[in-house]
Amino acid sequence: MSDATEISQRSFFQKLILLTGVAASLFHLYFSTIGLMSTIAVRSGHLIFAMVLIFLTYPAVSKFASRSRTTRGLVRAFDLFLAALAVTAGMYIIIIYPEMNQHLGNLTVWDKALGVVMVLLTLEITRRTIGNTLTIIAVVFLAYAYFGRSLPGFLVHRGFSWERIVSQMYCTLEGIYGTPIGVMATYVFLFVLFGAFLQNTGATDFFIDLAYSLTGQYVGGPAKTAVLASGLMGSVSGSAIANVVTTGCVTIPLMKNVGYKPEVAGGIEAAASTGGQIMPPLMGAGVFIMAEFTGIPYLKIMLLSIIPAILYYFTVWVFAHNAAVAQGLKGLPKDQLPDFKATLKKGYICLVPLALLIFLLVIGYSPTLSASYATLLVYLMSFLRRETRMSFSKLLETMEMAAKMAVSISAACAAAGLIVGVVGITGLGLKFSGMVLSVAGGNLFLALILVLLASLVLGMGLPVTASYIMLAVLAAPALLELGVPLLAGHLIIFWYSQDANVTPPVCLAGYAAAGIAGSNPFRTGMQGWKLAKGLYLIPLLFAYQPEILFTNGFWPAMAVTATGFIAMAAGVGALDGYLVVRLAWPLRVMLALIAVAIFLPNNYLSAGGSALFLAFWYLMKKRRKKALAAGPPAGSAPLAASL
Repeated sequence: MSDATEISQRSFFQKLILLTGVAASLFHLYFSTIGLMSTIAVRSGHLIFAMVLIFLTYPAVSKFASRSRTTRGLVRAFDLFLAALAVTAGMYIIIIYPEMNQHLGNLTVWDKALGVVMVLLTLEITRRTIGNTLTIIAVVFLAYAYFGRSLPGFLVHRGFSWERIVSQMYCTLEGIYGTPIGVMATYVFLFVLFGAFLQNTGATDFFIDLAYSLTGQYVGGPAKTAVLASGLMGSVSGSAIANVVTTGCVTIPLMKNVGYKPEVAGGIEAAASTGGQIMPPLMGAGVFIMAEFTGIPYLKIMLLSIIPAILYYFTVWVFAHNAAVAQGLKGLPKDQLPDFKATLKKGYICLVPLALLIFLLVIGYSPTLSASYATLLVYLMSFLRRETRMSFSKLLETMEMAAKMAVSISAACAAAGLIVGVVGITGLGLKFSGMVLSVAGGNLFLALILVLLASLVLGMGLPVTASYIMLAVLAAPALLELGVPLLAGHLIIFWYSQDANVTPPVCLAGYAAAGIAGSNPFRTGMQGWKLAKGLYLIPLLFAYQPEILFTNGFWPAMAVTATGFIAMAAGVGALDGYLVVRLAWPLRVMLALIAVAIFLPNNYLSAGGSALFLAFWYLMKKRRKKALAAGPPAGSAPLAASL
C-alpha cells in the first residue's frame, strides 16, 4: 500500500489530527533551529497545537460519543468549536501582547473575554487528559486567589478581583504562559520528538535485546533485564508509563515464565520504569523546569544526575536479585538469548544519535539545537537499513505520535501555570515554607519527612511534573532555608515526586504493569512501591552528603558514591529482610542502623558503617555456604526458598 493510499484512507478527523500533529512538530523544529519568534509566540503557539490535538483526540463525553451517529456528530462539532476558540484566544494574545503591557491595569473587553475563555479551556484540557484531580486543584487555587480575604490563619491574603486574576493568568508570562508551559514548548517537546523517532526506528527492541544479551543468563535474568532495559529505554523516553508498556510487554511475561509471581514481576517493571524519569539524558519534563527554576544549566543537572540514577537502578537490581535467589530462580540458557555483538551491530543506529546528543550538549550547543540535530540524524540513519527505513507516511506518523505523546504533559504544565500564578500573586509559597520550617523546628530530617508526605498526597492525584512544580514553589524555599544546597534541594523534590508512579492507591505505572502481568493492581503497586525505595533513600544523600553532586570536587564525590552503594545495599537488606540469607528482625534492625550511620555526614561514621556492612555480608556468606553444605532437613521446603 502506497503512502498516499495509507493517508487517504483516514477519516476527516484522523487527517485533521495528523495534519495538526505534523504541523506542531514542524513548528517546534522551525523555531528551535532557524526561526526567530517571541517568547509569547512560542508558548502560545505550542499551547494552541496542544489544545487542538486534545479537543480532537479526547472527546468531551467519550462514553456517549459512539452511541449514535447524531451524538457523535454533535460531540465532534462541539470539540471543533472548542478547538476554534483555542486558536482564536491563542492567536489574539500573540498579536496583542506587545501592546498589552501598556494597559495591564485597564483590560479591554476582548482581553477579559478571551482571558476567561483561555482559563476555562485550560481547565477543560486538563480534565480530559489528566483527570478531575488536577483540574479541581487548579480551580481551588483560583478560588483561593479570589476569596483569600475570607480565609483564616496563615492562608489569608487581601484577595484579588477576577479581572486581576485573568490578567495574571492570560496577559502575563506568570500564569498559563509561565515557566512550565515555556519549558514544555522550548525543550521537552523536542526531546519527546527525538524519543519518538528513536522508537520508530527500533529502539525498544534493541534496548530489550541488548539488556537480555548482557543479563539474561544470570540468576533472575529476566528481572535484571527488565531493570537494565527500562533504564536504557527511560534514557530516551522520560516516561514511566511509556517504559512499562514498551519494555514490560516483553519482560513481564518472561519473568513470570521463570517463576516470579505476577505481582512481583509487575512491581519490578514498574519500579524499573519509574527510574526512566531520573535517568539522563531526558529525565522527563521536570528536569527542564528545574533548570529554569534554579538557573542551573540542563547539561550540568543531567551530568550530576548520572551517579544517583545508577544508584537507584542498583537498589532495584538488588531487590530483583534477592527475590530470585530466595525463590531459587535461574537465568535463561545462553542459546536462548540474543548475541551481544550481533545485537549491537544491528541496533547501533539507536546509540549514535544518543552519542551525538550528549556530545553536542557537552561542547556547548543548546538543548533545543542538540535535540533537533540528533532527531535529524535518527531520520537520516534510518535509511541505512531496510527494516528501519522511514517512508513518508511513517515520517508523518512519527511526528504525529510525538505531538500526541506531549499533549498530556502540556495540559499538566498549563494547569500548573495557573497554580504557580496564584502562588506568585498571593505569596502562598512563602507562607507554606514558613509553616514547614515552624513545624520542623529547624530539624532537616523532619522537614524532609514533611516534604515526602506532601509528595505522597500530591502524587495520588497529580502527574509527576505537576507534583514537582507545586513542591518546587511551595517547599523548596524551606529546604534551602535549612541549609540544603540549591540543586540538592530541587533534586530531593524531583525524586520525591517520582513516587506518584508507584504509590498506591494511585500508581499509574503499577497499574499499567498489573494489566500486562494479569495481577492484582493494588498488590502490584505495593510491590513497585517497595522496590522503588531508592526514591526515598538516595535523596538523603543529597541532603546530608551533597558531595555526591560534586560540590567539593571529584574525590569526595567518589567517596560518597562508594559508600552510597554500600548504604543502598544495607538499606535494601533491611527493608527486604534478605542479604545472602533470610534475616531475622534483629539482623534487619542492625542493617538499618548501619545504613543510617553511612548516610550521616560524618566521614568516620560512614567509613565505620561501610566496614561493618562488609563484615556483616561476609558472615552471611559463610552462613549460606554452611547451610548449603548441610543440605535441607528431611521434608522441608527447598533450601533456596528458605535462605
